Amino acid sequence: MPVPKAELHLHIEGTLEPELAFALAARNGVDLPWADTDALREAYRFQDLQSFLDLYYALMAVLRTERDFEDLADAYLARAAAQGVRHAEVFFDPQAHLSRGVSMDTVVEGLWRALGRSTRTHGVSTRLIMCFLRDESAGSAMATLDAAKPYLDRITGVGLDSAEVGHPPAKFREVYEAAAALGLRRVAHAGEEGPPEYITEALDVLGVERVDHGLRCMEDPALVERLVRERVPLTLCPLSNVRLRTVDTLADHPLPAMLDAGLLCTVNSDDPAYFGGYAGDNFTAVREALGLGPERLRELARNSFLASFLEDDEERRARYLAEVEAYDFAGDAP
Repeated sequence: MPVPKAELHLHIEGTLEPELAFALAARNGVDLPWADTDALREAYRFQDLQSFLDLYYALMAVLRTERDFEDLADAYLARAAAQGVRHAEVFFDPQAHLSRGVSMDTVVEGLWRALGRSTRTHGVSTRLIMCFLRDESAGSAMATLDAAKPYLDRITGVGLDSAEVGHPPAKFREVYEAAAALGLRRVAHAGEEGPPEYITEALDVLGVERVDHGLRCMEDPALVERLVRERVPLTLCPLSNVRLRTVDTLADHPLPAMLDAGLLCTVNSDDPAYFGGYAGDNFTAVREALGLGPERLRELARNSFLASFLEDDEERRARYLAEVEAYDFAGDAP
């Protein structure tokens, strides 16, 4: 069994494997512009974040009904559980579905069918985080938050994703203030393709409690010192970084230097169907490419639970942390 871990940076729409995409397309009468699953996999060769996003949003056309979202989430949870994930904080992008005529009710109810029973069926506890698309307007984000109000018993927090460059966090100050007033936790993508200043802005303007990616903080020593001092978690996604050319090769990834600096780093899969690996695959990849030993891997696993939004269930967090400390790495894949 792989080391127990939490996954904190996972877009549920990014878990759409080609086989499921074709199955849902057939079920919903959607014509896909690829001959078969092999042709679709070949399309998963990206030059940058935008070329990935273009395919990512196009393929969402197959997601139409509650059952589709349930099947999508259930398939992810099964794969994640097999790779040691014990707790998953799952992102979803309602604006990408609302714009296609798919209601908030359909998305949330469908996802919750799977997430609500996940502890029982997969041994994975879950939280649901609603992301705003940063290349849409702030007004659209606020309207999305309003549309989500009937479902706040199921939504733990808000996030900010999609094309980063040219869309600074401050654009969403008001919607994050409104989310905080509703008691929602706050995270945001910052410092992936955008500059370190976006990380600072996400902290100071949006009041985020975790930074998704945060890779480029290493360009700003004062920011690194702050992140260490304030114990702000970073949800890194190594295989994603390589596929989107944020780093040239996994061997070039700054994860070891970030850990050496005292940053609270976690390892996650981002959009695993597109980027070649789920949470356990990312652990294995960084172990092999960066030479991380058992105690570094244990640190990453421990960090994932420390950084998770389990304040409402500290007993569960303590159980997960105890599993990490008791784990024997000898002969096992992480």
